[in-house]
Amino acid sequence: MNKADSERMAGILENMGWCYTENPDDAKLILYNTCTIRDNAEQKVYSYLGRQAKRKHSQPDLTLIVTGCVAQQEGEQLLRRVPELDLVMGPQHANRLEDLLQQVFNGEQVVATEEIHILEDITKPRRDSKVTAWVNIIYGCNERCTYCVVPNVRGKEQSRTPDSIRAEIVALGEQGYKEVTLLGQNIDAYGRDLPGVTATGRHKHTLTDLLYYLSDVPGIERIRFATSHPRYFTERLIHACHELPKICEHFHIPFQSGDNDILKAMGRGYTHEKYRRIIEKIREYMPDAAISADAIVGFPGETEEQFQNTLELVEDIGFDQLNTAAYSPRPGTPAALMQNQVEEEVKSDRLSRLNHLVATKAAERSQRYQERIEEVLVEDQNPKDTSQVMGRTRTNRLTFFPGKIEELKGKLVKVKITQVRAFSLTGTIYQ
Repeated sequence: MNKADSERMAGILENMGWCYTENPDDAKLILYNTCTIRDNAEQKVYSYLGRQAKRKHSQPDLTLIVTGCVAQQEGEQLLRRVPELDLVMGPQHANRLEDLLQQVFNGEQVVATEEIHILEDITKPRRDSKVTAWVNIIYGCNERCTYCVVPNVRGKEQSRTPDSIRAEIVALGEQGYKEVTLLGQNIDAYGRDLPGVTATGRHKHTLTDLLYYLSDVPGIERIRFATSHPRYFTERLIHACHELPKICEHFHIPFQSGDNDILKAMGRGYTHEKYRRIIEKIREYMPDAAISADAIVGFPGETEEQFQNTLELVEDIGFDQLNTAAYSPRPGTPAALMQNQVEEEVKSDRLSRLNHLVATKAAERSQRYQERIEEVLVEDQNPKDTSQVMGRTRTNRLTFFPGKIEELKGKLVKVKITQVRAFSLTGTIYQ
Protein backbone atom coordinates (compact mmCIF):
# COMPACT_ATOMS: atom_id res chain seq x y z
CA MET A 1 0.00 0.00 0.00
CA ASN A 2 2.84 2.38 0.85
CA LYS A 3 4.61 1.53 -2.42
CA ALA A 4 1.44 2.37 -4.35
CA ASP A 5 1.15 5.71 -2.47
CA SER A 6 4.83 6.46 -3.20
CA GLU A 7 4.34 5.82 -6.90
CA ARG A 8 1.33 8.16 -6.99
CA MET A 9 3.19 10.94 -5.17
CA ALA A 10 6.25 10.50 -7.42
CA GLY A 11 3.86 10.86 -10.38
CA ILE A 12 2.51 14.13 -8.99
CA LEU A 13 6.04 15.51 -8.45
CA GLU A 14 7.12 14.58 -11.99
CA ASN A 15 3.96 16.19 -13.33
CA MET A 16 5.02 19.36 -11.48
CA GLY A 17 8.37 19.26 -13.28
CA TRP A 18 10.55 17.68 -10.58
CA CYS A 19 13.17 15.09 -11.60
CA TYR A 20 14.13 12.09 -9.48
CA THR A 21 17.66 11.69 -8.12
CA GLU A 22 19.20 8.60 -6.46
CA ASN A 23 21.23 10.57 -3.92
CA PRO A 24 19.18 12.38 -1.23
CA ASP A 25 22.04 14.86 -0.69
CA ASP A 26 21.61 16.14 -4.26
CA ALA A 27 17.85 16.64 -3.87
CA LYS A 28 16.10 19.98 -3.37
CA LEU A 29 12.95 18.22 -2.19
CA ILE A 30 12.90 15.08 -0.05
CA LEU A 31 9.71 13.19 0.73
CA TYR A 32 9.72 10.39 3.32
CA ASN A 33 6.73 8.07 2.98
CA THR A 34 6.48 6.32 6.32
CA CYS A 35 5.06 3.21 7.96
CA THR A 36 4.13 2.91 11.62
CA ILE A 37 3.04 -0.72 11.75
CA ARG A 38 6.17 -1.52 13.79
CA ASP A 39 8.28 0.65 16.00
CA ASN A 40 11.60 0.11 14.18
CA ALA A 41 10.21 1.57 10.92
CA GLU A 42 9.16 4.67 12.85
CA GLN A 43 12.60 5.09 14.46
CA LYS A 44 14.29 4.96 11.04
CA VAL A 45 12.28 8.00 9.94
CA TYR A 46 13.74 10.12 12.71
CA SER A 47 17.32 9.11 11.96
CA TYR A 48 16.91 9.91 8.23
CA LEU A 49 15.18 13.19 9.05
CA GLY A 50 17.86 14.28 11.49
CA ARG A 51 20.52 14.15 8.79
CA GLN A 52 18.54 16.21 6.29
CA ALA A 53 17.27 18.69 8.90
CA LYS A 54 20.93 19.59 9.62
CA ARG A 55 21.55 20.08 5.91
CA LYS A 56 18.63 22.52 5.74
CA HIS A 57 20.46 24.94 8.04
CA SER A 58 23.03 25.56 5.29
CA GLN A 59 20.57 25.05 2.39
CA PRO A 60 17.35 26.78 3.41
CA ASP A 61 15.71 26.13 0.01
CA LEU A 62 15.59 22.36 0.78
CA THR A 63 11.96 21.18 1.10
CA LEU A 64 11.38 18.39 3.64
CA ILE A 65 8.14 16.38 3.65
CA VAL A 66 6.97 13.49 5.83
CA THR A 67 3.91 11.62 4.58
CA GLY A 68 2.26 8.33 5.40
CA CYS A 69 1.34 6.73 8.68
CA VAL A 70 3.94 8.28 11.01
CA ALA A 71 2.88 11.71 9.70
CA GLN A 72 -0.77 10.92 10.43
CA GLN A 73 -0.02 9.50 13.87
CA GLU A 74 2.32 12.27 15.05
CA GLY A 75 0.86 15.30 13.23
CA GLU A 76 2.02 18.56 14.79
CA GLN A 77 4.20 16.64 17.25
CA LEU A 78 6.51 15.97 14.30
CA LEU A 79 6.98 19.71 13.76
CA ARG A 80 7.85 20.16 17.42
CA ARG A 81 10.41 17.38 17.16
CA VAL A 82 11.76 18.42 13.73
CA PRO A 83 10.92 22.12 13.20
CA GLU A 84 12.79 22.10 9.85
CA LEU A 85 9.90 20.16 8.26
CA ASP A 86 7.81 21.97 5.63
CA LEU A 87 4.93 19.53 5.20
CA VAL A 88 3.44 16.77 7.36
CA MET A 89 0.79 14.89 5.41
CA GLY A 90 -1.33 11.81 6.23
CA PRO A 91 -1.93 9.02 3.69
CA GLN A 92 -5.45 10.21 2.89
CA HIS A 93 -3.97 13.43 1.45
CA ALA A 94 -1.52 11.75 -0.99
CA ASN A 95 -3.47 12.91 -4.04
CA ARG A 96 -3.47 16.52 -2.74
CA LEU A 97 0.34 16.77 -2.72
CA GLU A 98 0.50 19.46 -5.43
CA ASP A 99 -1.98 21.80 -3.68
CA LEU A 100 -0.25 21.35 -0.32
CA LEU A 101 3.17 22.02 -1.85
CA GLN A 102 1.86 25.28 -3.35
CA GLN A 103 1.06 26.39 0.22
CA VAL A 104 4.59 25.42 1.29
CA PHE A 105 6.13 27.41 -1.59
CA ASN A 106 3.99 30.36 -0.47
CA GLY A 107 5.91 30.25 2.80
CA GLU A 108 3.59 28.17 4.99
CA GLN A 109 4.47 25.21 7.20
CA VAL A 110 1.61 22.76 6.56
CA VAL A 111 0.09 19.89 8.56
CA ALA A 112 -2.58 17.92 6.68
CA THR A 113 -3.88 15.10 8.86
CA GLU A 114 -7.61 15.83 9.09
CA GLU A 115 -9.96 13.12 7.83
CA ILE A 116 -11.15 13.82 4.28
CA HIS A 117 -12.84 12.05 1.41
CA ILE A 118 -9.94 10.70 -0.67
CA LEU A 119 -9.75 12.35 -4.08
CA GLU A 120 -9.99 10.02 -7.06
CA ASP A 121 -6.60 9.20 -8.62
CA ILE A 122 -6.23 11.58 -11.51
CA THR A 123 -2.44 11.60 -11.59
CA LYS A 124 -0.32 9.06 -13.40
CA PRO A 125 1.84 7.19 -10.88
CA ARG A 126 5.55 6.93 -11.64
CA ARG A 127 5.48 3.14 -11.52
CA ASP A 128 8.63 1.25 -10.58
CA SER A 129 7.78 -1.62 -12.94
CA LYS A 130 6.68 -1.69 -16.59
CA VAL A 131 5.21 -5.19 -16.20
CA THR A 132 3.22 -5.32 -12.96
CA ALA A 133 1.21 -2.54 -11.31
CA TRP A 134 -0.53 -1.82 -8.01
CA VAL A 135 -4.12 -0.53 -8.16
CA ASN A 136 -5.84 0.73 -5.02
CA ILE A 137 -9.49 -0.31 -4.84
CA ILE A 138 -10.28 0.59 -1.21
CA TYR A 139 -8.53 2.91 1.25
CA GLY A 140 -8.68 2.78 5.05
CA CYS A 141 -9.98 0.11 7.41
CA ASN A 142 -13.01 -0.15 9.74
CA GLU A 143 -11.70 -3.15 11.68
CA ARG A 144 -10.55 -2.64 15.23
CA CYS A 145 -7.81 -5.22 15.80
CA THR A 146 -6.43 -4.33 19.22
CA TYR A 147 -2.75 -4.37 18.13
CA CYS A 148 -3.15 -2.40 14.92
CA VAL A 149 -2.62 1.30 14.34
CA VAL A 150 -3.80 1.27 10.68
CA PRO A 151 -7.43 2.41 11.24
CA ASN A 152 -6.13 5.39 13.28
CA VAL A 153 -3.68 6.46 10.57
CA ARG A 154 -5.41 5.45 7.32
CA GLY A 155 -8.96 6.39 8.28
CA LYS A 156 -12.34 4.87 7.45
CA GLU A 157 -12.93 2.54 4.52
CA GLN A 158 -13.46 4.35 1.23
CA SER A 159 -14.06 2.24 -1.87
CA ARG A 160 -13.31 3.54 -5.34
CA THR A 161 -16.08 3.06 -7.90
CA PRO A 162 -15.86 -0.02 -10.16
CA ASP A 163 -15.79 2.26 -13.24
CA SER A 164 -12.79 4.32 -12.04
CA ILE A 165 -10.88 1.12 -11.13
CA ARG A 166 -11.64 -0.44 -14.51
CA ALA A 167 -10.61 2.75 -16.35
CA GLU A 168 -7.21 2.70 -14.58
CA ILE A 169 -6.69 -0.98 -15.44
CA VAL A 170 -7.76 -0.51 -19.07
CA ALA A 171 -5.13 2.25 -19.36
CA LEU A 172 -2.51 -0.10 -17.84
CA GLY A 173 -3.41 -2.79 -20.39
CA GLU A 174 -2.98 -0.23 -23.19
CA GLN A 175 0.46 0.73 -21.79
CA GLY A 176 1.63 -2.90 -21.99
CA TYR A 177 1.24 -3.96 -18.33
CA LYS A 178 0.53 -7.67 -17.97
CA GLU A 179 -0.36 -8.02 -14.27
CA VAL A 180 -2.23 -5.92 -11.70
CA THR A 181 -2.49 -6.37 -7.94
CA LEU A 182 -5.66 -4.91 -6.44
CA LEU A 183 -4.89 -3.36 -3.06
CA GLY A 184 -6.78 -2.72 0.14
CA GLN A 185 -5.96 -2.83 3.86
CA ASN A 186 -8.99 -5.10 4.11
CA ILE A 187 -9.78 -5.87 0.51
CA ASP A 188 -12.77 -8.13 1.18
CA ALA A 189 -14.58 -5.08 2.59
CA TYR A 190 -14.60 -3.55 -0.89
CA GLY A 191 -17.92 -1.98 -1.85
CA ARG A 192 -19.59 -2.04 1.59
CA ASP A 193 -19.62 1.77 1.60
CA LEU A 194 -20.89 2.10 -2.00
CA PRO A 195 -24.66 2.53 -2.54
CA GLY A 196 -26.89 -0.23 -3.89
CA VAL A 197 -28.10 -3.72 -2.98
CA THR A 198 -29.25 -6.63 -5.15
CA ALA A 199 -32.79 -8.08 -5.15
CA THR A 200 -31.64 -10.67 -2.61
CA GLY A 201 -30.42 -7.94 -0.22
CA ARG A 202 -26.72 -8.52 -0.93
CA HIS A 203 -24.37 -5.56 -1.41
CA LYS A 204 -24.36 -4.74 -5.11
CA HIS A 205 -20.62 -4.07 -5.12
CA THR A 206 -18.36 -6.71 -3.60
CA LEU A 207 -14.79 -7.80 -4.32
CA THR A 208 -16.23 -10.86 -6.09
CA ASP A 209 -18.42 -8.73 -8.38
CA LEU A 210 -15.44 -6.46 -9.07
CA LEU A 211 -13.28 -9.45 -10.12
CA TYR A 212 -15.94 -10.50 -12.65
CA TYR A 213 -16.14 -6.89 -13.90
CA LEU A 214 -12.36 -6.62 -14.39
CA SER A 215 -11.73 -10.11 -15.71
CA ASP A 216 -11.89 -9.24 -19.42
CA VAL A 217 -9.67 -6.13 -19.57
CA PRO A 218 -7.61 -6.44 -22.79
CA GLY A 219 -3.86 -6.90 -22.34
CA ILE A 220 -4.03 -7.79 -18.65
CA GLU A 221 -3.08 -11.45 -18.26
CA ARG A 222 -3.02 -11.80 -14.48
CA ILE A 223 -4.93 -10.30 -11.55
CA ARG A 224 -3.95 -10.62 -7.88
CA PHE A 225 -5.44 -9.04 -4.74
CA ALA A 226 -4.33 -8.38 -1.15
CA THR A 227 -4.83 -8.25 1.81
CA SER A 228 -7.75 -10.48 2.80
CA HIS A 229 -9.46 -10.82 6.18
CA PRO A 230 -10.64 -14.31 7.21
CA ARG A 231 -13.83 -12.82 8.63
CA TYR A 232 -15.08 -11.81 5.18
CA PHE A 233 -13.49 -14.43 2.91
CA THR A 234 -16.43 -16.18 1.20
CA GLU A 235 -16.91 -19.34 -0.83
CA ARG A 236 -18.41 -17.14 -3.57
CA LEU A 237 -15.05 -15.33 -3.81
CA ILE A 238 -13.15 -18.65 -3.92
CA HIS A 239 -15.48 -19.89 -6.67
CA ALA A 240 -14.87 -16.70 -8.72
CA CYS A 241 -11.08 -17.12 -8.40
CA HIS A 242 -11.42 -20.70 -9.59
CA GLU A 243 -13.71 -19.77 -12.48
CA LEU A 244 -11.92 -16.68 -13.82
CA PRO A 245 -8.75 -17.67 -15.74
CA LYS A 246 -6.88 -14.41 -15.09
CA ILE A 247 -7.10 -14.58 -11.28
CA CYS A 248 -3.86 -16.05 -9.91
CA GLU A 249 -3.95 -19.04 -7.56
CA HIS A 250 -2.30 -17.18 -4.69
CA PHE A 251 -4.10 -16.01 -1.56
CA HIS A 252 -2.67 -13.81 1.18
CA ILE A 253 -4.86 -14.33 4.25
CA PRO A 254 -3.32 -13.31 7.59
CA PHE A 255 -4.23 -15.52 10.57
CA GLN A 256 -2.08 -13.68 13.22
CA SER A 257 -2.45 -16.43 15.86
CA GLY A 258 -3.46 -20.09 16.00
CA ASP A 259 -5.04 -19.70 19.45
CA ASN A 260 -8.70 -18.73 19.86
CA ASP A 261 -8.25 -16.81 23.13
CA ILE A 262 -5.45 -14.74 21.62
CA LEU A 263 -7.51 -14.15 18.46
CA LYS A 264 -10.34 -12.91 20.69
CA ALA A 265 -7.97 -10.59 22.60
CA MET A 266 -6.72 -9.32 19.21
CA GLY A 267 -10.32 -8.55 18.17
CA ARG A 268 -9.97 -10.59 14.97
CA GLY A 269 -13.53 -11.95 14.90
CA TYR A 270 -12.85 -15.56 13.82
CA THR A 271 -11.48 -18.80 15.27
CA HIS A 272 -8.58 -20.94 14.09
CA GLU A 273 -11.20 -23.54 13.06
CA LYS A 274 -12.86 -21.03 10.71
CA TYR A 275 -9.45 -20.11 9.27
CA ARG A 276 -8.66 -23.78 8.60
CA ARG A 277 -12.04 -24.23 6.85
CA ILE A 278 -11.24 -21.31 4.48
CA ILE A 279 -7.91 -22.89 3.50
CA GLU A 280 -9.55 -26.32 3.06
CA LYS A 281 -12.18 -24.76 0.78
CA ILE A 282 -9.53 -22.97 -1.32
CA ARG A 283 -7.61 -26.23 -1.72
CA GLU A 284 -10.82 -28.09 -2.59
CA TYR A 285 -11.35 -25.72 -5.55
CA MET A 286 -7.65 -25.16 -6.38
CA PRO A 287 -5.42 -27.88 -4.89
CA ASP A 288 -2.25 -26.20 -6.13
CA ALA A 289 -3.06 -22.71 -4.79
CA ALA A 290 -0.32 -20.96 -2.81
CA ILE A 291 -1.28 -19.64 0.61
CA SER A 292 0.66 -16.89 2.35
CA ALA A 293 -0.19 -15.14 5.60
CA ASP A 294 0.93 -12.91 8.47
CA ALA A 295 1.50 -14.02 12.06
CA ILE A 296 2.35 -12.23 15.31
CA VAL A 297 4.15 -13.88 18.23
CA GLY A 298 4.32 -12.58 21.78
CA PHE A 299 0.96 -10.76 21.82
CA PRO A 300 0.23 -9.59 25.41
CA GLY A 301 -0.63 -12.57 27.61
CA GLU A 302 0.44 -15.22 25.07
CA THR A 303 1.52 -18.35 26.96
CA GLU A 304 3.88 -21.03 25.64
CA GLU A 305 0.85 -23.30 25.16
CA GLN A 306 -0.94 -20.66 23.09
CA PHE A 307 2.19 -20.13 21.00
CA GLN A 308 2.26 -23.92 20.41
CA ASN A 309 -1.23 -23.57 18.87
CA THR A 310 0.25 -21.14 16.33
CA LEU A 311 3.05 -23.62 15.54
CA GLU A 312 0.45 -26.37 15.15
CA LEU A 313 -1.55 -24.30 12.66
CA VAL A 314 1.60 -23.56 10.61
CA GLU A 315 2.56 -27.25 10.73
CA ASP A 316 -0.91 -28.39 9.61
CA ILE A 317 -1.50 -25.86 6.83
CA GLY A 318 1.98 -25.65 5.33
CA PHE A 319 2.18 -22.07 4.09
CA ASP A 320 4.09 -21.16 0.95
CA GLN A 321 5.20 -17.99 2.69
CA LEU A 322 4.57 -16.37 6.06
CA ASN A 323 5.38 -12.83 7.17
CA THR A 324 6.20 -13.11 10.86
CA ALA A 325 6.70 -10.44 13.50
CA ALA A 326 7.18 -10.16 17.23
CA TYR A 327 4.39 -8.07 18.75
CA SER A 328 5.35 -4.39 18.92
CA PRO A 329 3.16 -2.02 21.03
CA ARG A 330 1.77 0.83 18.90
CA PRO A 331 0.59 4.17 20.30
CA GLY A 332 -3.16 4.55 20.75
CA THR A 333 -3.96 0.84 20.48
CA PRO A 334 -5.69 -1.15 23.26
CA ALA A 335 -3.04 -3.91 23.23
CA ALA A 336 -0.29 -1.40 24.09
CA LEU A 337 -2.07 -0.73 27.41
CA MET A 338 -2.53 -4.38 28.37
CA GLN A 339 -0.73 -5.25 31.60
CA ASN A 340 0.56 -8.70 30.61
CA GLN A 341 3.21 -7.72 28.02
CA VAL A 342 5.51 -10.59 27.00
CA GLU A 343 9.25 -10.15 27.63
CA GLU A 344 11.44 -9.31 24.63
CA GLU A 345 13.65 -12.43 25.02
CA VAL A 346 10.56 -14.66 24.98
CA LYS A 347 9.21 -12.90 21.87
CA SER A 348 12.52 -13.23 20.11
CA ASP A 349 12.82 -16.94 21.00
CA ARG A 350 9.29 -17.64 19.73
CA LEU A 351 9.94 -15.69 16.54
CA SER A 352 13.06 -17.70 15.69
CA ARG A 353 11.26 -21.00 16.39
CA LEU A 354 8.35 -19.96 14.19
CA ASN A 355 10.67 -18.79 11.38
CA HIS A 356 12.50 -22.11 11.46
CA LEU A 357 9.23 -24.02 11.06
CA VAL A 358 8.06 -21.65 8.29
CA ALA A 359 11.24 -22.25 6.26
CA THR A 360 10.95 -26.03 6.74
CA LYS A 361 7.30 -26.12 5.62
CA ALA A 362 7.92 -23.76 2.67
CA ALA A 363 10.76 -26.02 1.49
CA GLU A 364 8.37 -28.99 1.65
CA ARG A 365 5.71 -27.06 -0.30
CA SER A 366 8.34 -26.13 -2.91
CA GLN A 367 8.96 -29.81 -3.74
CA ARG A 368 5.77 -29.91 -5.80
CA TYR A 369 7.41 -27.66 -8.43
CA GLN A 370 10.34 -30.00 -9.15
CA GLU A 371 10.42 -30.93 -12.88
CA ARG A 372 7.12 -29.13 -13.46
CA ILE A 373 6.44 -26.71 -16.35
CA GLU A 374 5.43 -23.34 -14.88
CA GLU A 375 4.21 -20.15 -16.57
CA VAL A 376 6.49 -17.29 -15.47
CA LEU A 377 5.85 -13.58 -16.12
CA VAL A 378 9.32 -12.08 -16.67
CA GLU A 379 9.77 -8.88 -14.63
CA ASP A 380 13.49 -8.14 -14.51
CA GLN A 381 17.09 -9.28 -14.75
CA ASN A 382 18.45 -11.29 -11.83
CA PRO A 383 20.67 -8.67 -10.07
CA LYS A 384 22.95 -11.40 -8.69
CA ASP A 385 23.43 -13.20 -12.02
CA THR A 386 22.93 -11.08 -15.12
CA SER A 387 22.78 -14.14 -17.39
CA GLN A 388 19.41 -14.90 -15.77
CA VAL A 389 16.00 -13.21 -15.79
CA MET A 390 13.47 -13.43 -13.00
CA GLY A 391 9.73 -13.40 -12.64
CA ARG A 392 6.88 -15.06 -10.80
CA THR A 393 4.70 -18.09 -11.32
CA ARG A 394 0.93 -17.69 -11.03
CA THR A 395 1.33 -18.95 -7.44
CA ASN A 396 3.75 -16.05 -6.78
CA ARG A 397 6.97 -18.12 -6.56
CA LEU A 398 10.02 -16.09 -7.55
CA THR A 399 11.67 -17.99 -10.44
CA PHE A 400 15.08 -17.52 -12.10
CA PHE A 401 16.14 -18.88 -15.49
CA PRO A 402 18.74 -18.11 -18.19
CA GLY A 403 17.62 -15.55 -20.75
CA LYS A 404 18.04 -12.03 -22.14
CA ILE A 405 15.93 -9.40 -20.40
CA GLU A 406 15.62 -7.24 -23.53
CA GLU A 407 13.90 -10.15 -25.33
CA LEU A 408 11.82 -11.54 -22.45
CA LYS A 409 10.69 -8.65 -20.25
CA GLY A 410 6.91 -8.61 -19.88
CA LYS A 411 6.49 -11.99 -21.59
CA LEU A 412 4.80 -15.09 -20.21
CA VAL A 413 7.34 -17.90 -20.58
CA LYS A 414 7.01 -21.65 -20.01
CA VAL A 415 9.82 -22.72 -17.67
CA LYS A 416 10.84 -26.22 -16.63
CA ILE A 417 11.77 -26.17 -12.94
CA THR A 418 15.12 -27.82 -12.26
CA GLN A 419 15.90 -26.59 -8.75
CA VAL A 420 13.61 -25.81 -5.80
CA ARG A 421 14.34 -23.78 -2.67
CA ALA A 422 12.08 -22.77 0.22
CA PHE A 423 11.06 -19.44 -1.33
CA SER A 424 12.29 -19.50 -4.94
CA LEU A 425 12.83 -21.71 -7.98
CA THR A 426 15.32 -22.06 -10.83
CA GLY A 427 14.60 -23.51 -14.26
CA THR A 428 15.19 -23.38 -18.00
CA ILE A 429 12.96 -22.24 -20.85
CA TYR A 430 10.73 -25.10 -21.96
CA GLN A 431 10.70 -25.36 -25.76
